[in-house]
Amino acid sequence: MAMNYKEEDGHNHSGVGPGPAVKSKKPDNTAFKQQRLPAWQPILTAGTVLPAFFVIGIIFIPIGIGIFVTSNNIREYEIDYTGVDPSSPCYKCSNVSVNISCFCFINFTLDNAFESNVFMYYGLSNFYQNHRRYVKSRDDSQLNGDKNSLTNPSKECDPYRMNQNKPIAPCGAIANSMFNDTLKLYQIRNGTEQPIHLNKKVIAWWTDKNVKFRNPTGNTTNLTILFDGTVKPINWKKEVYQLDPSDPDNNGFINEDFIVWMRTAALPTFRKLYGMIEKNDSSPAALVPGNYSLHVQYNYPVLSFDGRKRMILSTISWMGGKNPFLGIAYITVGSICFFLGVVLLIIHHKYGNRNNSADIPN
Repeated sequence: MAMNYKEEDGHNHSGVGPGPAVKSKKPDNTAFKQQRLPAWQPILTAGTVLPAFFVIGIIFIPIGIGIFVTSNNIREYEIDYTGVDPSSPCYKCSNVSVNISCFCFINFTLDNAFESNVFMYYGLSNFYQNHRRYVKSRDDSQLNGDKNSLTNPSKECDPYRMNQNKPIAPCGAIANSMFNDTLKLYQIRNGTEQPIHLNKKVIAWWTDKNVKFRNPTGNTTNLTILFDGTVKPINWKKEVYQLDPSDPDNNGFINEDFIVWMRTAALPTFRKLYGMIEKNDSSPAALVPGNYSLHVQYNYPVLSFDGRKRMILSTISWMGGKNPFLGIAYITVGSICFFLGVVLLIIHHKYGNRNNSADIPN
């Protein structure tokens, strides 16, 4: 006589009896589904933990010291020219037509030579380029030279998309707020100011210059014709094809000052590369010790948002610009690990043998 049986889940597995057989919901009896696969779990002992702490400390501390010393050897000089007094002799304004151009002249002295190439930066504080709507306010297709986007920009650019019923090129809040102070550096020799050449065509990333940013193309290379039918951003004083009058190849969307500005900063206090002072073979240093003068065409307003403006001269090393944080971080982590290793070693030496002896039966 065949017997009907049911398993614990209440399903009929014998196939005997009325109705179709019900499939079990239990997982298959395999090593994977029954979680019987071999596993490895580390057992933390004094013999494995203590050497790890000491090795991390011995490796990290010298690395941190090397990075910290390298960062401190980088020459850097900074001038904050935000609050220049308009009534002072070094501040002059000239009214040309309806435009007012203000220049401030700041004399300073370099006590140490800047031996290698010197990078000039402009710095802004309390300027939040990382705001979500600000970051999105651009049209990458337009910046890549797309003709349709040139005449019909993306709606992400609103409210800086159209002006006077014409499309804005380049559109968006990022382009509209582009930094436009002019910085010029002079060396003072025998009471005479001699201009220092600033290379402005080595400041943008190669991928930005050659891939992401391109001027519109057509039957002509005349940018005035190619940008016909568009208007400049509302806050700009120059057209996009007039950003660099001294170099026709550095205009339009491929202007390197513009490209550098369009790469938004992550923090509210930041610096962006403005130009490079190259060391000549005939000179012992890019900037020798002596007296210098910074001429600033003061155009960019920052007082409305309690911002600050700075000019920074800096050399670089194999690790980049001056940044002591990385070295301090390595030294701190290495010191903590080494200290914990010593503490744990003392604890293990004092109490480890007692625990081992307690495990031995009498």
